Amino acid sequence: MELIKFEKVKDGRYLKNYEITYLNKAGKEKKYEIVSRKELTTIHDIGQKVSGASIVVTMQDQLLLLREFRMGVNQSIYNLVAGMMEEGESIEQCIERELYEETGLQLKRIIDILPPSYAAVAISDTATQIAFVEADGEFSDHTSDNEMIEARFYSREEVAELLKTEKFSSRAQLVAYQFVRGKL
Repeated sequence: MELIKFEKVKDGRYLKNYEITYLNKAGKEKKYEIVSRKELTTIHDIGQKVSGASIVVTMQDQLLLLREFRMGVNQSIYNLVAGMMEEGESIEQCIERELYEETGLQLKRIIDILPPSYAAVAISDTATQIAFVEADGEFSDHTSDNEMIEARFYSREEVAELLKTEKFSSRAQLVAYQFVRGKL
């Protein structure tokens, strides 16, 4: 596969839509659509910039899960704390800010930050880093009026029950599965 050119077809507030022209393995020219959170200026920019973090938070052998309404699926799902980096912000600063904004909790310790991975490879070049952290403090609401988020810590048994009946983001579901099996 060889990308030949791309063109921005829509410039939204948070997402930019691009049409990519590429040569398939048979050498035929094809078109493909993607969205990006970043302004892309060349084909080589695609997939190169980290957008934010997904944060796996534990405290006293419990896992933090958010129950939040997501417009893209028109329902509430279980998710991880996550968010986009602000201009000039480091990944560590993003983690601390997003944890506080979405839960009111304080960052106690960063255990590990994984290299960037892609969140939705079929449609987007959005790359995020997954962080494993410990938190401290009490829950308080610092979300915007445009977010509906309920934060809570869950035991392994509670997470096991949620996995049987509730809807999750894919990353949160994988984290919850590993947590239930004692891998976190």
